[in-house]
Amino acid sequence: MRDSTQVLVIGGGPAGSTAATLLAREGFDVTLAEREQFPRYHIGESILPSCLPILDLLGVRERVERHGFQRKGGAYFAWGGQEWSLAFSDITREQTFAWQVVRSEFDQILLDHARETGARVHERTAINEIEFSAGRAVAARWSPAGNSGDGGRISFDYLVDASGRSGVLSARQLRNRRVHDMFRNVACWTYWKGAATLEKGPEGAIAVCSVPQGWFWAIPLHDGTTSVGLVTSKELFNRQRAELGSVEAVYHAAMADCPTVLELLADAQPAAGVKVEQDYSYVCGEFAGPGYLLSGDAACFLDPLLSTGVHLASYSAVLAAASIASMLRGEVPEGDALDFYRSTYRRAYERMLVLVSVFYESYHGKDYHFYHAQRLTHREQQRLHLHDAFLNIVSGMEDLDDAGDAALAKIKSKLTGAESGNSNPLANVMHAPGQVPLSAANSINGLYLSTQPRFGLSRA
Repeated sequence: MRDSTQVLVIGGGPAGSTAATLLAREGFDVTLAEREQFPRYHIGESILPSCLPILDLLGVRERVERHGFQRKGGAYFAWGGQEWSLAFSDITREQTFAWQVVRSEFDQILLDHARETGARVHERTAINEIEFSAGRAVAARWSPAGNSGDGGRISFDYLVDASGRSGVLSARQLRNRRVHDMFRNVACWTYWKGAATLEKGPEGAIAVCSVPQGWFWAIPLHDGTTSVGLVTSKELFNRQRAELGSVEAVYHAAMADCPTVLELLADAQPAAGVKVEQDYSYVCGEFAGPGYLLSGDAACFLDPLLSTGVHLASYSAVLAAASIASMLRGEVPEGDALDFYRSTYRRAYERMLVLVSVFYESYHGKDYHFYHAQRLTHREQQRLHLHDAFLNIVSGMEDLDDAGDAALAKIKSKLTGAESGNSNPLANVMHAPGQVPLSAANSINGLYLSTQPRFGLSRA
Protein backbone atom coordinates (compact mmCIF):
# COMPACT_ATOMS: atom_id res chain seq x y z
CA MET A 1 0.00 0.00 0.00
CA ARG A 2 0.98 3.61 -0.45
CA ASP A 3 2.01 5.74 2.51
CA SER A 4 -1.02 8.03 2.27
CA THR A 5 -4.52 8.29 0.80
CA GLN A 6 -7.43 10.71 1.01
CA VAL A 7 -9.87 8.04 2.19
CA LEU A 8 -9.05 4.69 3.76
CA VAL A 9 -11.86 2.13 3.78
CA ILE A 10 -11.56 -0.92 6.04
CA GLY A 11 -13.53 -3.90 4.77
CA GLY A 12 -14.64 -5.08 1.34
CA GLY A 13 -18.22 -6.11 2.14
CA PRO A 14 -21.27 -4.19 0.86
CA ALA A 15 -20.60 -1.18 3.12
CA GLY A 16 -16.93 -0.84 2.24
CA SER A 17 -17.38 -1.51 -1.48
CA THR A 18 -20.27 0.96 -1.72
CA ALA A 19 -18.38 3.76 0.00
CA ALA A 20 -15.21 3.11 -2.00
CA THR A 21 -17.04 3.06 -5.34
CA LEU A 22 -18.90 6.32 -4.74
CA LEU A 23 -15.83 8.19 -3.51
CA ALA A 24 -13.53 6.88 -6.23
CA ARG A 25 -16.08 7.85 -8.87
CA GLU A 26 -16.00 11.40 -7.50
CA GLY A 27 -12.28 11.48 -8.20
CA PHE A 28 -10.96 11.02 -4.68
CA ASP A 29 -7.93 8.91 -3.82
CA VAL A 30 -9.46 5.83 -2.14
CA THR A 31 -7.68 2.83 -0.65
CA LEU A 32 -9.64 -0.21 0.53
CA ALA A 33 -8.06 -2.81 2.82
CA GLU A 34 -9.80 -6.18 3.14
CA ARG A 35 -8.53 -8.81 5.57
CA GLU A 36 -9.82 -11.81 3.56
CA GLN A 37 -9.21 -13.02 0.04
CA PHE A 38 -12.44 -12.79 -1.95
CA PRO A 39 -14.61 -14.66 -2.64
CA ARG A 40 -15.22 -15.48 1.00
CA TYR A 41 -18.23 -16.98 2.78
CA HIS A 42 -20.71 -14.70 4.53
CA ILE A 43 -24.20 -15.16 5.91
CA GLY A 44 -26.97 -12.63 5.19
CA GLU A 45 -28.39 -13.82 1.89
CA SER A 46 -31.81 -12.19 1.71
CA ILE A 47 -31.75 -8.70 0.16
CA LEU A 48 -34.41 -5.98 0.49
CA PRO A 49 -35.73 -3.90 -2.44
CA SER A 50 -34.25 -0.80 -0.80
CA CYS A 51 -30.86 -1.98 -2.05
CA LEU A 52 -31.82 -1.68 -5.73
CA PRO A 53 -31.65 2.14 -5.95
CA ILE A 54 -28.22 1.95 -4.33
CA LEU A 55 -27.06 -0.59 -6.90
CA ASP A 56 -28.36 1.81 -9.56
CA LEU A 57 -26.40 4.65 -7.97
CA LEU A 58 -23.27 2.49 -8.01
CA GLY A 59 -23.85 1.52 -11.63
CA VAL A 60 -23.64 -2.19 -10.85
CA ARG A 61 -27.27 -3.32 -10.95
CA GLU A 62 -27.10 -4.77 -14.46
CA ARG A 63 -24.11 -6.89 -13.49
CA VAL A 64 -25.98 -8.23 -10.48
CA GLU A 65 -29.01 -8.92 -12.70
CA ARG A 66 -26.88 -10.86 -15.19
CA HIS A 67 -25.36 -13.04 -12.49
CA GLY A 68 -28.61 -14.96 -12.15
CA PHE A 69 -29.36 -14.71 -8.42
CA GLN A 70 -32.75 -15.99 -7.28
CA ARG A 71 -35.34 -13.23 -7.64
CA LYS A 72 -37.22 -12.49 -4.45
CA GLY A 73 -40.77 -11.26 -4.86
CA GLY A 74 -41.45 -10.83 -1.16
CA ALA A 75 -41.82 -12.89 1.99
CA TYR A 76 -44.07 -15.54 3.50
CA PHE A 77 -44.70 -15.54 7.24
CA ALA A 78 -46.06 -18.33 9.40
CA TRP A 79 -45.98 -16.45 12.67
CA GLY A 80 -47.64 -17.29 15.95
CA GLY A 81 -50.52 -19.23 14.41
CA GLN A 82 -51.11 -16.71 11.60
CA GLU A 83 -50.02 -16.83 7.97
CA TRP A 84 -49.61 -14.00 5.48
CA SER A 85 -47.63 -13.02 2.43
CA LEU A 86 -45.87 -9.76 1.75
CA ALA A 87 -45.44 -9.03 -1.96
CA PHE A 88 -43.10 -6.16 -2.75
CA SER A 89 -45.30 -5.34 -5.76
CA ASP A 90 -48.17 -4.55 -3.37
CA ILE A 91 -46.03 -1.95 -1.59
CA THR A 92 -44.45 -0.01 -4.43
CA ARG A 93 -44.48 0.04 -8.19
CA GLU A 94 -40.85 1.12 -8.32
CA GLN A 95 -39.02 -1.72 -6.54
CA THR A 96 -41.10 -4.85 -6.97
CA PHE A 97 -38.41 -7.43 -6.29
CA ALA A 98 -35.06 -8.07 -4.67
CA TRP A 99 -32.72 -11.08 -4.66
CA GLN A 100 -31.70 -14.03 -2.54
CA VAL A 101 -27.93 -13.98 -3.04
CA VAL A 102 -24.93 -16.17 -2.40
CA ARG A 103 -23.01 -13.55 -0.47
CA SER A 104 -19.55 -14.69 -1.55
CA GLU A 105 -20.58 -14.04 -5.16
CA PHE A 106 -22.61 -10.88 -4.51
CA ASP A 107 -19.86 -9.28 -2.42
CA GLN A 108 -17.26 -10.22 -5.05
CA ILE A 109 -19.25 -8.35 -7.70
CA LEU A 110 -19.39 -5.22 -5.55
CA LEU A 111 -15.69 -5.36 -4.64
CA ASP A 112 -14.62 -5.90 -8.25
CA HIS A 113 -16.77 -2.93 -9.26
CA ALA A 114 -15.10 -0.74 -6.63
CA ARG A 115 -11.70 -1.75 -8.01
CA GLU A 116 -12.76 -1.05 -11.59
CA THR A 117 -14.17 2.34 -10.58
CA GLY A 118 -10.76 3.43 -9.34
CA ALA A 119 -10.42 2.37 -5.70
CA ARG A 120 -7.09 0.72 -4.86
CA VAL A 121 -8.18 -2.59 -3.34
CA HIS A 122 -5.78 -4.61 -1.18
CA GLU A 123 -7.05 -8.04 -0.16
CA ARG A 124 -5.46 -10.13 2.58
CA THR A 125 -4.46 -6.88 4.26
CA ALA A 126 -5.28 -6.46 7.93
CA ILE A 127 -5.65 -3.09 9.64
CA ASN A 128 -4.23 -3.59 13.11
CA GLU A 129 -4.44 -0.16 14.70
CA ILE A 130 -5.76 3.34 14.03
CA GLU A 131 -3.52 6.21 15.09
CA PHE A 132 -4.99 9.36 16.61
CA SER A 133 -3.45 12.79 16.89
CA ALA A 134 -5.10 15.40 19.12
CA GLY A 135 -8.26 13.27 19.15
CA ARG A 136 -8.41 12.87 15.37
CA ALA A 137 -7.98 9.62 13.41
CA VAL A 138 -5.02 10.23 11.09
CA ALA A 139 -3.35 6.94 10.09
CA ALA A 140 -3.54 3.17 10.21
CA ARG A 141 -1.02 0.41 10.84
CA TRP A 142 -1.43 -2.55 8.50
CA SER A 143 0.11 -5.93 7.81
CA PRO A 144 -0.44 -8.85 5.43
CA ALA A 145 -3.25 -10.96 6.90
CA GLY A 146 -1.84 -13.61 9.21
CA ASN A 147 1.56 -11.92 9.45
CA SER A 148 1.59 -9.13 12.02
CA GLY A 149 5.37 -8.75 11.76
CA ASP A 150 5.40 -7.08 8.34
CA GLY A 151 3.42 -4.21 6.95
CA GLY A 152 3.45 -0.46 7.20
CA ARG A 153 1.62 2.77 7.95
CA ILE A 154 -0.85 4.69 5.79
CA SER A 155 -2.10 8.17 6.62
CA PHE A 156 -5.50 9.46 5.53
CA ASP A 157 -7.82 12.44 5.61
CA TYR A 158 -10.85 10.29 6.43
CA LEU A 159 -11.47 6.71 7.50
CA VAL A 160 -14.55 4.61 6.76
CA ASP A 161 -14.51 1.67 9.16
CA ALA A 162 -16.65 -0.96 7.42
CA SER A 163 -14.88 -3.87 9.10
CA GLY A 164 -18.11 -5.58 10.11
CA ARG A 165 -18.76 -7.17 13.45
CA SER A 166 -15.03 -7.48 14.15
CA GLY A 167 -15.04 -3.68 14.51
CA VAL A 168 -11.42 -2.60 14.04
CA LEU A 169 -12.10 0.80 15.58
CA SER A 170 -15.29 0.45 17.60
CA ALA A 171 -14.75 -2.97 19.22
CA ARG A 172 -10.97 -3.14 19.49
CA GLN A 173 -9.90 0.45 20.15
CA LEU A 174 -12.75 2.76 21.12
CA ARG A 175 -14.56 -0.07 22.95
CA ASN A 176 -17.80 1.88 22.74
CA ARG A 177 -20.17 -0.91 21.77
CA ARG A 178 -23.23 -1.48 23.92
CA VAL A 179 -25.11 -4.77 23.72
CA HIS A 180 -28.87 -4.34 23.73
CA ASP A 181 -30.91 -5.87 26.50
CA MET A 182 -32.77 -7.90 23.89
CA PHE A 183 -31.82 -10.07 20.90
CA ARG A 184 -29.20 -12.03 22.85
CA ASN A 185 -29.69 -14.88 20.46
CA VAL A 186 -27.89 -17.63 18.62
CA ALA A 187 -28.33 -18.56 14.96
CA CYS A 188 -27.53 -22.03 13.65
CA TRP A 189 -27.99 -22.93 10.01
CA THR A 190 -26.97 -25.11 7.11
CA TYR A 191 -27.71 -25.60 3.41
CA TRP A 192 -29.92 -28.27 1.83
CA LYS A 193 -29.96 -29.81 -1.64
CA GLY A 194 -33.19 -30.97 -3.21
CA ALA A 195 -35.52 -28.82 -1.14
CA ALA A 196 -39.03 -28.31 -2.48
CA THR A 197 -40.22 -24.97 -3.83
CA LEU A 198 -42.28 -22.90 -1.41
CA GLU A 199 -45.82 -23.00 -2.75
CA LYS A 200 -47.01 -20.15 -0.56
CA GLY A 201 -46.06 -16.52 -0.89
CA PRO A 202 -44.51 -14.61 -3.82
CA GLU A 203 -42.03 -16.25 -6.18
CA GLY A 204 -38.62 -16.75 -4.61
CA ALA A 205 -39.88 -15.58 -1.22
CA ILE A 206 -38.05 -16.04 2.04
CA ALA A 207 -40.08 -18.10 4.51
CA VAL A 208 -40.05 -16.85 8.12
CA CYS A 209 -41.67 -19.34 10.47
CA SER A 210 -42.04 -19.09 14.23
CA VAL A 211 -41.60 -22.03 16.61
CA PRO A 212 -41.86 -21.99 20.40
CA GLN A 213 -38.05 -21.93 20.65
CA GLY A 214 -37.64 -19.00 18.23
CA TRP A 215 -37.99 -18.93 14.45
CA PHE A 216 -36.67 -20.40 11.18
CA TRP A 217 -35.69 -18.81 7.91
CA ALA A 218 -35.74 -20.69 4.59
CA ILE A 219 -34.06 -18.96 1.63
CA PRO A 220 -33.92 -20.48 -1.87
CA LEU A 221 -30.64 -19.79 -3.69
CA HIS A 222 -29.77 -19.85 -7.39
CA ASP A 223 -27.12 -22.57 -6.93
CA GLY A 224 -29.79 -25.15 -6.13
CA THR A 225 -29.41 -25.04 -2.37
CA THR A 226 -31.73 -23.67 0.31
CA SER A 227 -30.42 -21.86 3.37
CA VAL A 228 -32.36 -22.92 6.47
CA GLY A 229 -31.53 -21.41 9.84
CA LEU A 230 -32.84 -21.36 13.40
CA VAL A 231 -32.71 -18.30 15.65
CA THR A 232 -33.17 -19.02 19.34
CA SER A 233 -32.11 -17.52 22.64
CA LYS A 234 -28.58 -18.11 23.85
CA GLU A 235 -29.89 -19.40 27.19
CA LEU A 236 -32.21 -21.94 25.58
CA PHE A 237 -29.63 -22.95 22.97
CA ASN A 238 -26.97 -23.71 25.59
CA ARG A 239 -29.41 -25.65 27.77
CA GLN A 240 -30.72 -27.75 24.88
CA ARG A 241 -27.26 -28.42 23.51
CA ALA A 242 -26.25 -29.78 26.91
CA GLU A 243 -29.40 -31.90 27.11
CA LEU A 244 -29.44 -33.15 23.50
CA GLY A 245 -25.71 -33.48 23.00
CA SER A 246 -25.04 -31.40 19.85
CA VAL A 247 -25.84 -28.31 17.83
CA GLU A 248 -27.37 -30.51 15.13
CA ALA A 249 -29.73 -32.06 17.66
CA VAL A 250 -30.95 -28.62 18.79
CA TYR A 251 -31.48 -27.61 15.16
CA HIS A 252 -33.48 -30.71 14.25
CA ALA A 253 -35.50 -30.71 17.48
CA ALA A 254 -36.74 -27.20 16.72
CA MET A 255 -37.44 -28.17 13.11
CA ALA A 256 -39.87 -30.83 14.33
CA ASP A 257 -42.13 -27.96 15.45
CA CYS A 258 -42.03 -26.22 12.05
CA PRO A 259 -44.38 -27.83 9.48
CA THR A 260 -43.43 -25.43 6.68
CA VAL A 261 -39.73 -26.25 6.91
CA LEU A 262 -40.39 -29.96 7.32
CA GLU A 263 -42.45 -29.93 4.14
CA LEU A 264 -39.75 -28.05 2.22
CA LEU A 265 -37.04 -30.48 3.32
CA ALA A 266 -38.99 -33.75 3.12
CA ASP A 267 -36.84 -35.05 0.24
CA ALA A 268 -33.78 -32.86 0.77
CA GLN A 269 -30.28 -33.69 2.00
CA PRO A 270 -27.87 -31.49 3.98
CA ALA A 271 -25.17 -30.01 1.75
CA ALA A 272 -22.90 -28.80 4.56
CA GLY A 273 -22.37 -28.91 8.30
CA VAL A 274 -24.34 -26.74 10.71
CA LYS A 275 -22.83 -23.31 11.35
CA VAL A 276 -23.35 -21.33 14.55
CA GLU A 277 -23.07 -17.64 15.33
CA GLN A 278 -23.96 -15.68 18.41
CA ASP A 279 -26.44 -13.13 17.18
CA TYR A 280 -26.13 -10.26 19.62
CA SER A 281 -27.58 -6.88 18.80
CA TYR A 282 -25.35 -3.92 19.59
CA VAL A 283 -24.87 -0.27 18.84
CA CYS A 284 -21.83 1.98 19.19
CA GLY A 285 -21.93 5.10 21.31
CA GLU A 286 -20.69 7.20 18.41
CA PHE A 287 -21.09 6.47 14.71
CA ALA A 288 -18.54 9.10 13.71
CA GLY A 289 -15.82 11.35 15.09
CA PRO A 290 -13.00 13.60 13.89
CA GLY A 291 -11.52 11.89 10.84
CA TYR A 292 -13.64 8.71 10.92
CA LEU A 293 -17.08 7.23 10.22
CA LEU A 294 -18.35 3.76 11.20
CA SER A 295 -20.45 2.06 8.54
CA GLY A 296 -22.53 -1.11 8.42
CA ASP A 297 -22.03 -3.72 11.13
CA ALA A 298 -18.98 -1.83 12.43
CA ALA A 299 -21.45 0.71 13.88
CA CYS A 300 -24.43 -1.47 14.77
CA PHE A 301 -25.85 -4.94 14.29
CA LEU A 302 -29.50 -5.90 14.31
CA ASP A 303 -31.36 -9.18 14.70
CA PRO A 304 -31.71 -10.86 11.26
CA LEU A 305 -35.50 -11.23 11.44
CA LEU A 306 -36.30 -8.70 8.70
CA SER A 307 -33.15 -9.13 6.57
CA THR A 308 -31.90 -5.60 7.22
CA GLY A 309 -28.14 -6.29 7.20
CA VAL A 310 -27.22 -5.40 3.61
CA HIS A 311 -29.77 -2.56 3.63
CA LEU A 312 -28.20 -0.84 6.63
CA ALA A 313 -24.68 -1.53 5.36
CA SER A 314 -25.19 -0.10 1.89
CA TYR A 315 -27.40 2.79 3.04
CA SER A 316 -24.92 3.88 5.71
CA ALA A 317 -22.12 3.68 3.14
CA VAL A 318 -23.98 6.06 0.83
CA LEU A 319 -24.41 8.47 3.73
CA ALA A 320 -20.73 8.16 4.66
CA ALA A 321 -19.50 8.69 1.10
CA ALA A 322 -21.73 11.75 0.58
CA SER A 323 -20.59 13.26 3.86
CA ILE A 324 -16.90 12.70 3.10
CA ALA A 325 -17.23 14.00 -0.46
CA SER A 326 -18.73 17.27 0.72
CA MET A 327 -16.18 17.64 3.52
CA LEU A 328 -13.24 17.07 1.18
CA ARG A 329 -14.62 19.56 -1.34
CA GLY A 330 -15.13 22.14 1.40
CA GLU A 331 -18.88 22.34 0.78
CA VAL A 332 -19.96 21.44 4.32
CA PRO A 333 -18.02 21.94 7.58
CA GLU A 334 -16.85 18.69 9.15
CA GLY A 335 -18.94 19.15 12.26
CA ASP A 336 -22.15 19.61 10.27
CA ALA A 337 -21.46 16.67 7.95
CA LEU A 338 -20.63 14.30 10.81
CA ASP A 339 -23.74 15.38 12.72
CA PHE A 340 -25.81 14.64 9.61
CA TYR A 341 -24.25 11.19 9.30
CA ARG A 342 -24.72 10.32 12.96
CA SER A 343 -28.33 11.44 13.03
CA THR A 344 -29.39 9.91 9.72
CA TYR A 345 -27.78 6.52 10.25
CA ARG A 346 -28.98 6.25 13.85
CA ARG A 347 -32.54 7.08 12.82
CA ALA A 348 -32.47 4.32 10.19
CA TYR A 349 -31.08 1.83 12.70
CA GLU A 350 -33.52 2.74 15.49
CA ARG A 351 -36.45 2.57 13.10
CA MET A 352 -35.53 -1.02 12.25
CA LEU A 353 -34.78 -1.85 15.88
CA VAL A 354 -38.25 -0.82 17.00
CA LEU A 355 -39.90 -2.54 14.05
CA VAL A 356 -38.18 -5.86 14.80
CA SER A 357 -39.13 -5.62 18.48
CA VAL A 358 -42.77 -4.90 17.63
CA PHE A 359 -42.77 -7.77 15.14
CA TYR A 360 -41.60 -10.16 17.85
CA GLU A 361 -44.34 -8.89 20.16
CA SER A 362 -46.95 -9.73 17.52
CA TYR A 363 -46.30 -13.42 18.20
CA HIS A 364 -49.20 -15.15 19.92
CA GLY A 365 -48.31 -18.71 20.82
CA LYS A 366 -48.26 -21.10 23.73
CA ASP A 367 -44.65 -20.49 24.73
CA TYR A 368 -43.85 -16.83 25.23
CA HIS A 369 -40.40 -17.22 26.79
CA PHE A 370 -38.34 -16.50 23.68
CA TYR A 371 -40.60 -13.71 22.48
CA HIS A 372 -40.81 -11.93 25.81
CA ALA A 373 -37.00 -11.79 25.81
CA GLN A 374 -37.04 -9.81 22.53
CA ARG A 375 -39.02 -6.89 23.90
CA LEU A 376 -37.71 -3.39 24.26
CA THR A 377 -37.04 -2.99 27.98
CA HIS A 378 -37.83 0.24 29.80
CA ARG A 379 -34.10 1.01 29.84
CA GLU A 380 -33.88 0.57 26.07
CA GLN A 381 -36.96 2.73 25.60
CA GLN A 382 -35.33 5.51 27.58
CA ARG A 383 -32.09 5.22 25.59
CA LEU A 384 -34.01 5.43 22.31
CA HIS A 385 -35.78 8.67 23.33
CA LEU A 386 -39.04 7.14 22.18
CA HIS A 387 -40.98 10.33 21.74
CA ASP A 388 -38.49 11.66 19.17
CA ALA A 389 -37.50 8.32 17.66
CA PHE A 390 -41.05 7.21 16.93
CA LEU A 391 -41.85 10.48 15.18
CA ASN A 392 -39.23 9.44 12.64
CA ILE A 393 -40.54 5.89 12.19
CA VAL A 394 -43.75 6.58 10.35
CA SER A 395 -43.76 9.85 8.44
CA GLY A 396 -47.06 11.65 8.11
CA MET A 397 -48.54 10.39 11.35
CA GLU A 398 -49.91 12.86 13.87
CA ASP A 399 -47.71 14.29 16.59
CA LEU A 400 -47.29 12.21 19.72
CA ASP A 401 -48.04 14.21 22.81
CA ASP A 402 -47.19 11.51 25.32
CA ALA A 403 -43.76 9.99 25.78
CA GLY A 404 -42.75 6.74 27.43
CA ASP A 405 -45.20 3.86 27.64
CA ALA A 406 -48.05 5.84 26.10
CA ALA A 407 -45.99 6.63 23.02
CA LEU A 408 -44.84 3.03 22.78
CA ALA A 409 -48.40 1.73 22.96
CA LYS A 410 -49.57 4.13 20.30
CA ILE A 411 -46.75 3.36 17.91
CA LYS A 412 -47.25 -0.37 18.37
CA SER A 413 -50.87 0.09 17.39
CA LYS A 414 -49.75 1.96 14.29
CA LEU A 415 -47.08 -0.57 13.35
CA THR A 416 -49.16 -3.67 13.89
CA GLY A 417 -52.17 -2.31 12.06
CA ALA A 418 -54.39 -2.78 15.10
CA GLU A 419 -56.22 0.48 14.36
CA SER A 420 -57.01 -0.56 10.80
CA GLY A 421 -57.73 -4.22 11.56
CA ASN A 422 -54.78 -5.40 9.46
CA SER A 423 -53.14 -8.45 11.06
CA ASN A 424 -49.89 -8.08 9.08
CA PRO A 425 -47.38 -6.42 11.45
CA LEU A 426 -45.49 -5.02 8.45
CA ALA A 427 -48.36 -3.61 6.48
CA ASN A 428 -48.56 -0.07 7.84
CA VAL A 429 -44.81 0.40 8.13
CA MET A 430 -44.02 -0.89 4.65
CA HIS A 431 -46.57 1.48 3.15
CA ALA A 432 -45.21 4.50 5.03
CA PRO A 433 -43.20 7.04 3.02
CA GLY A 434 -39.44 6.61 3.08
CA GLN A 435 -37.16 8.32 5.54
CA VAL A 436 -34.22 8.89 3.19
CA PRO A 437 -33.28 12.61 3.24
CA LEU A 438 -33.29 13.28 -0.51
CA SER A 439 -34.74 16.78 -0.58
CA ALA A 440 -34.99 19.96 1.44
CA ALA A 441 -38.43 18.86 2.58
CA ASN A 442 -37.07 15.92 4.59
CA SER A 443 -33.60 17.25 5.38
CA ILE A 444 -31.88 16.28 8.60
CA ASN A 445 -30.02 18.96 10.52
CA GLY A 446 -30.47 21.18 7.49
CA LEU A 447 -28.74 18.78 5.05
CA TYR A 448 -29.85 16.16 2.55
CA LEU A 449 -28.36 13.73 0.06
CA SER A 450 -27.92 15.00 -3.47
CA THR A 451 -26.74 13.40 -6.71
CA GLN A 452 -27.05 16.50 -8.90
CA PRO A 453 -25.08 18.39 -10.00
CA ARG A 454 -22.76 16.00 -8.15
CA PHE A 455 -22.90 13.43 -5.39
CA GLY A 456 -22.70 14.81 -1.85
CA LEU A 457 -24.68 16.82 0.70
CA SER A 458 -26.78 19.88 -0.01
CA ARG A 459 -28.17 22.59 2.24
CA ALA A 460 -31.89 22.77 2.75
